[in-house]
Amino acid sequence: MINNPYKALAERLDALPNGFPPTEDGVELRLLAHIFTPEEAALAAQLRWTLETPNQIAARLGGDAAALRKQLKDMVRRGLIKAGRTDGGLGYGLLPFAVGIYEMQVNTIDAEFARMFEDYYHQAFGKMTSIAPQLHRVVPVEQSVRVDMEVRPFESAADIVAQAKAWGVTDCLCRKQQALIGQPCEHPIDVCMIFSETPGAFDQSTTVRALTQEGAMATLHRAAEAGLVHSVSNNQQGTWYICNCCTCACGILRGIVDLGMANVVARSAFVNQVDEDACIGCGACVEKCQFGALTVDSIAHVDEMRCVGCGVCTVACPVGALSMVRRPEEEVMPPPVTERDWMAERAAARGLDLNDVL
Repeated sequence: MINNPYKALAERLDALPNGFPPTEDGVELRLLAHIFTPEEAALAAQLRWTLETPNQIAARLGGDAAALRKQLKDMVRRGLIKAGRTDGGLGYGLLPFAVGIYEMQVNTIDAEFARMFEDYYHQAFGKMTSIAPQLHRVVPVEQSVRVDMEVRPFESAADIVAQAKAWGVTDCLCRKQQALIGQPCEHPIDVCMIFSETPGAFDQSTTVRALTQEGAMATLHRAAEAGLVHSVSNNQQGTWYICNCCTCACGILRGIVDLGMANVVARSAFVNQVDEDACIGCGACVEKCQFGALTVDSIAHVDEMRCVGCGVCTVACPVGALSMVRRPEEEVMPPPVTERDWMAERAAARGLDLNDVL
C-alpha cells in the first residue's frame, strides 16, 4: 500500500508505455507535487488511460459523481488529465507525463518547475526516450522532397495540416523551459501546432490561439525557414500536433546532443541527396543541420546514418542543390498505425501488460 499520493501517481505514470522513470533523489515526485494537490494525485493515480465518465469512475472508486465531475473538469482545465467524448458522455482519463502532462503546463510553467524538470531530464529522461518505438518521429519540410518522390499522408506535415478540421498554435514549452533556467535560444517560440477533428475547437480557448488552415500552413513555413525540425507522434493515424523543434531546447531532440543518443527520435522515410553539379560548397546547409549529418569540402557530403530526414538544410541551400529522396524500403521502419498500436509495441518493449492501464 502506497501512502504517498505522488509516489502512487509516479508509479502509475511509469506503468504507461511512455514511461516516467524514477530518480535517486525523487525529483519526479517534486515535479508532480508542484502541479497536483495530494487529493488530485491520489485520484489521477486511479484513473485509466481509456476514458470513463464520472459515474463510471465513482462506481469503481466510490464517492459522489457530481463532486467528482467538478474535480475532474478542473484537472482537465489545468492539463493534469485528459477528457473526450464517450458513448456515455464526457469521459476522463490518465495523461502520460510526456507527451502529455508536462507539455500542458506551457502557460503556467515557472522557474522552479523549469529547474526541477531540467534535473529530471538529466537523471531520467534518457531512459524514457531510448525505447522503441520512439515518442516522436520526424516529418520532412514540405518543400524539401523531390517532386517525383512518393509521399504518404502520414509522412507529410502539409497533409497532416490539411486533414484537420481545426488548427491552433501555442508557445513552445521546451524553449520556455530553457529560457527560465537561463539558456534561451534564438528560434521562434510561438510555433507549437495543435489540431482537432472538431471544427472551431480552439475558437473559445484561453490557452490556444486559433488559426485558419492557411494560418497553420504559414506557421509551418515560418518554422521551417527558422531552421526548426517538424516532429509528430510516432503513429500514422490521429496526429493532433506538430512540434517544431531544435536540438538546443527540445526535450526530445536535445537528447541527441546532451545525452549522445542517436535514436532518440524516429527518422523520416527520406534522406538528403546532394546534386553535385549544382552544389557550390558554400556551407549554408552545414550551419542549418542540427544533427551533424553534413560536411563540406568543395561540395556538400551527407552522412546518411546521421541524417534524420528533416529537410531543414534544403531550405537553406541558395542554389537548390539539396533535396530529400526516399530511403530504400529495407531501411524504412513504418510507424505503428494507431496510438493504440504504438502503445502495444512500446508496452511489449518495456515488458509491461497494457491491460493494467487500459
